[in-house]
Amino acid sequence: MKKGTYQLHDEPNFNFQLNRTIMWGGGDLEEIRAIAPRINTTEDWVREMTNLAERAKENHQISKAIGYYRMAEFFEADGSPDKSKLYAKSQSLFYTYYQDLFNTTIRRDEVEFENGKLPVWIGLPDTEIKDTVIIHGGNDSYMEEFLPVVQHLLSEGIAVYLFDGPGQGAALRESEIYYTYEWERPVKAILDQYNLNDVTLIGLSLGGMLAPRAAAFEKRIKRVVAWGIMPDFYEVVLSKVPKELRILMDLGEKEQVNTLIQKKMEADPLVKWALQHGMFSMNVKTPYDYLNKTRKFEMESIGHYITQDFLLLGSNGDHFIPVELYKRVIDALPNVRSLTYKMYTKSDAAENHCNFGNTELVLNDIIHWMLQAKNKSATALN
Repeated sequence: MKKGTYQLHDEPNFNFQLNRTIMWGGGDLEEIRAIAPRINTTEDWVREMTNLAERAKENHQISKAIGYYRMAEFFEADGSPDKSKLYAKSQSLFYTYYQDLFNTTIRRDEVEFENGKLPVWIGLPDTEIKDTVIIHGGNDSYMEEFLPVVQHLLSEGIAVYLFDGPGQGAALRESEIYYTYEWERPVKAILDQYNLNDVTLIGLSLGGMLAPRAAAFEKRIKRVVAWGIMPDFYEVVLSKVPKELRILMDLGEKEQVNTLIQKKMEADPLVKWALQHGMFSMNVKTPYDYLNKTRKFEMESIGHYITQDFLLLGSNGDHFIPVELYKRVIDALPNVRSLTYKMYTKSDAAENHCNFGNTELVLNDIIHWMLQAKNKSATALN
């Protein structure tokens, strides 16, 4: 796994996504550094990433091409033919390139859910299973991005069930299964399908709210990791907008909210992308409807139902999530069996959202914590 955080772009989200391309997308630092000055809009991003992908493919650098196609698709408009083409190229290259791995180490499967299927990877270590993990991403993730994470967990004797849930990856793009805040439903489908008990559930980014929500209603989950501080998605989204918008939302002024956001979308391409993606993944038609729907994506109202061991991971340089929200998560967990909280900083090279600069460090901390919690629980039962 790569380590490091880099200042590549003045716009915080572009800078983060460029780092993400390097850390989790197989991107080359110097290639990314070279294109960064040419990126000012999402259209610029798609063009530059597509060019990198095509060049990498021509040079038979397939692992890089996979990541570049994926990140080109990331900022392409949802629902466009080009987005579907970029997604298909990334997926096809990925499963061809890693064919041997999926024939020997990781099994691809599907679980029926609503009107479609949730894709699942199953990885079982060759050694004694120390723990079983179910893992999922957040607002804009897809499961193929997590391959290094799965491989690391397997190398440590951890059985892994990774899935794209509603609103994510292939579940959204291929089965049109849209986001639900009732995350216990897809998690229950995974637990039932594979007859799993006594598992650790890990959710990243928005998954830092979704995983605790599932744990509140599904007691086969014994340990839960919120890899990201997310007590309330609505509050996180509104932390980036003018106070006027919050007031209008509280008053239910749908037309005024849509007008205000439309102007902001026209002026800021990243706001436009975020709102368009949100409306697509939650299957709503207007910005107001999207914001209103995010109100349900919170864990504070059900936090008292969470009785498992709980690990909360934050990053003090997170450009998405106000760092002070960690206290709201902690305050919402009066009945957990145990609570561990860790904030990563620049000195860890893990200050970015989801600690992308030092994934190995964070994974090792998670593994140490969950095995310790599992052993303590077993000792108490004896």
